[in-house]
Amino acid sequence: MILRLSTFLLCLFVATSQLLADEPAVVTSPNGKISVAVTTDDGRLYYEVAHVGKPVLAPSRLGFRLSEMDGFDDGLSISAAAVASHDDTWALPWGEREAVRNHYNELTVTVAEHEGLKRHLNVVFRVFDDGIGFRYDVPADGGFGEIGITDEITEFAFAEEARVWWIPARWWNRYEYVYNETQLHQVPMAHTPITMRRDDGLHISVHEAALTNYSGMSLEKSHGTTFKANLSPGPDGVKVRLNGAFVTPWRTIQIAEEATGLLNSNLILNLNEPNKLGDVSWVQPGKYVGIWWGMHLGVESWGSGPIHGATTENTKRYIDFAAKYGFDGVLVEGWNEGWDGDWFHNGDVFNFTKPYPDYNLEELGKYARDRGVRIIGHHETSGSVTNYENQMADSFALLAKNGVAQVKTGYVAHAGDIKRLDENGNAIYEWHDGQFMSQHHERVLIEAAKHKISINAHEPIKDTGLRRTYPNWLAREGARGQEYNAWGSPGNPPSHTAVLPYTRMLSGPMDFTPGIFDLLFEEAQPNDRVRTTLAKQLSLYVVIYSPIQMAADLPENYEARLDAFQFIRDVPTDWSESIALNGEIGDYVTFARKARGSEEWFLGSLTNEDARTLSVSLDFLSPRQNYRAEIYRDGADADWDTNPYAMVIESKTVTAADTLALPLAPGGGMAVRFVPVN
Repeated sequence: MILRLSTFLLCLFVATSQLLADEPAVVTSPNGKISVAVTTDDGRLYYEVAHVGKPVLAPSRLGFRLSEMDGFDDGLSISAAAVASHDDTWALPWGEREAVRNHYNELTVTVAEHEGLKRHLNVVFRVFDDGIGFRYDVPADGGFGEIGITDEITEFAFAEEARVWWIPARWWNRYEYVYNETQLHQVPMAHTPITMRRDDGLHISVHEAALTNYSGMSLEKSHGTTFKANLSPGPDGVKVRLNGAFVTPWRTIQIAEEATGLLNSNLILNLNEPNKLGDVSWVQPGKYVGIWWGMHLGVESWGSGPIHGATTENTKRYIDFAAKYGFDGVLVEGWNEGWDGDWFHNGDVFNFTKPYPDYNLEELGKYARDRGVRIIGHHETSGSVTNYENQMADSFALLAKNGVAQVKTGYVAHAGDIKRLDENGNAIYEWHDGQFMSQHHERVLIEAAKHKISINAHEPIKDTGLRRTYPNWLAREGARGQEYNAWGSPGNPPSHTAVLPYTRMLSGPMDFTPGIFDLLFEEAQPNDRVRTTLAKQLSLYVVIYSPIQMAADLPENYEARLDAFQFIRDVPTDWSESIALNGEIGDYVTFARKARGSEEWFLGSLTNEDARTLSVSLDFLSPRQNYRAEIYRDGADADWDTNPYAMVIESKTVTAADTLALPLAPGGGMAVRFVPVN
């Protein structure tokens, strides 16, 4: 149900064709701190952004270049402008909070050509207290018809130098890189979200929202600190092909005076369309274990053979473990035929309806249901998308028949190696974030919803908040996850999870797969390790948000440390409120989250390589209420490198009037459960 507190629209037509360069169209945020001005100069269209009167973006160009006709980038004027205001509150069916306020002022500028084709379109700006979003809106009568966009010349002319955290775009490993930390002018081309901090303390993050039927945007340096949109190309070089009326994704700029302001923003979600699926009560958050980590350690295999992980016997063992300790699901990878041989380079071998002979899908479906556990399916495509689309309806039907309500999809392939077949059966290769793949992921969600199945996409297109529109898109990967710690030195550095909240996590939930308890795994892979303390692994369940959290380690490693395992058993994955309490990009972060349908709160805090002691007020707790704080913290001599297992588990009584010290070891963390007591 959507809760509407108040909705109002006030449209003021502020100008007509007389709006020229010296008469900009202007809109400000509800609190008056952020302003956007749109104008033309010598026939070119520009926008600029300021915060409390200080420039954030200097005048930055807007427009397109097209393949079949002249571009829409010159000979332009603003023919009309309208300002509107909007304020309502809507309900998330699952997520970081239950109620989301959507409060913005909107400016719509109509832009037309002086001569030639005399086309026109609208550029719509929504200005929130935490940033802006803008997009191009081409009406049916705009005069464009069938077009190919070869370049979107949207610019981001940052007004000042800044320290920036970024990963490279258009490289082979998609989004799975350790973040660089450089000066803004040193960035060549970066994926979004790209996040920066200016010398004056202003924090800025650029991304996009509602990416559908369009190519993903990266930021490419033009000169100095001026960047432009660089759209992922199609196989023929054209970035996007459209026909008739269309809207682009929103280009988003989140602006905050403190780093926590970025973390507490709902801007990306608010710029997405409401739920299109109707009743989504069947979409169920939860925690899962799975046949997964053993493959990365090399003690199990995806393919058939003596160490095949996805056997009926082994799956029953995981189901029994899940049922015993209160987990909702069991992920099973390697259950279907196709994993033998060179599957990485030939996704056409996968059969999504034929299990391996040693995996009894029907028997296991019943076995899981009888124990109150659901099996989580797995569809690895190796980027062979046509092969997958030809089978996915039948496979979803088969899995749903056997009680599967969630499917993890995978697109393991080098960037640019997504394979589809044209009408003649010829192989065409696409990018993971191109227009074709934005369409593909939407097709998967719609087909899965027919069978009441939710999706967790790995090697995905980046998150742009579409979980609001399609609530069965529970999570995705889209960054370097836990598995890199088992793939050879070096793994993820201790700072990695102190960067993710301010970059990748601004876009939406991530299936990071936390909870490794055997941090050194000396027997399986003595040259690899996890670069955190044990307490930090627990903190990740609160800091790195996902509605489906995995306890990623092997069952025996949890049973060897049941005292620490208790926190994973207790922590929920669905929240009624989330608050970032403190943090600095790449250094540390602390979140408090309240369990949905409960009065319990949970806190997670983590640091980079540096030890530090933080202090947080507990004023988020209910007043006049005592709480038992169940604390899992680094021991006095804990260190990710020399003593990662040192941990103290203790309990104390606290109230909202108290302040809690958070002692964090190098590469460490802290997790707390607050339980109301009489």
